[in-house]
Amino acid sequence: MIPYSELNSIVANSFSNLNFNSEPQNLYEPIKYILGIGGKRIRPILTLAGCNVFSDDIKSAINPAIAVEIFHNFTLVHDDIMDNADLRRGNETIHKKWNNNIAILSGDAMTIIAYQYLASSNPKYLGKIVEIFSSFALGICEGQQLDMDFENRKKVTRDEYLKMIELKTSILLKGALQIGAVLGGANDDDVKNIGEFGRCLGLAFQLQDDLLDTYGNVETFGKNIGGDIMAGKKTILTIETIERLGNKVDDFIELLGSNTLPRESKVNEVIRFYNEVGVKEIVEGLIDDYFKKAHESLTQISVSEERKAVLVEISQKLMNRKN
Repeated sequence: MIPYSELNSIVANSFSNLNFNSEPQNLYEPIKYILGIGGKRIRPILTLAGCNVFSDDIKSAINPAIAVEIFHNFTLVHDDIMDNADLRRGNETIHKKWNNNIAILSGDAMTIIAYQYLASSNPKYLGKIVEIFSSFALGICEGQQLDMDFENRKKVTRDEYLKMIELKTSILLKGALQIGAVLGGANDDDVKNIGEFGRCLGLAFQLQDDLLDTYGNVETFGKNIGGDIMAGKKTILTIETIERLGNKVDDFIELLGSNTLPRESKVNEVIRFYNEVGVKEIVEGLIDDYFKKAHESLTQISVSEERKAVLVEISQKLMNRKN
């Protein structure tokens, strides 16, 4: 089995060796920029790990792993425009460094480049992995639309929110693992089970991201704390708080929708409501539940525990993260 550190090195080397056209400069430079500032690159690592669970030869999964990561970064570029975000991974977002039009077009180009890398996959498995890739690509768009729709609603249920983040975030971790598993020769049941591992891990990952957006440290988180609060987003924190505030709920909803309060005042006041109902502990409990469900799915995969060890290691790294 290939350890996480080596998988990480393979991914890093693969991205350092990518070549893009030099012209038009304003199309390709933003792509080089966003891919160059890295991040955890957990999705391509999961693609390689998913393959390695079932096969010792992971070379066939490298280009699909690159495709997964490029597509993921495309979604971030467009999300940052929609959220009017200033920072991504501690660096200026593309639309801030260049402009919105350049960011939109560069993001569009990234989707095409992603499919080009995917198309170089083993023809034996190409139909199946294109099906998985296209499914999560469309699902992410559906999740993003639901996320935007929620901004115009006073209340969103926990189940609605979990469905949205499954589409927007979790489905990509699930798909990355399944693409790797298919390329590794996994049977249908194992592809399903490794996907369920990724789905539950992805839900825990996004719930933790919600938590870090409010309770993280900007120096390690890589984004401004309270970004979701300032955007008036319905996150798991706001949803669980609204359910528990009783007669104070209207005050909280009004505060969350305010566009006149200074940033620091609004963020601090919202956090005060969060702390009043103990939402941090509630969300930590949900994260733990999905983390356990992920590992239950892992036990159903029909390979030795030794071959699953890297997935256990990756999941632990994700859950112990600060950014």
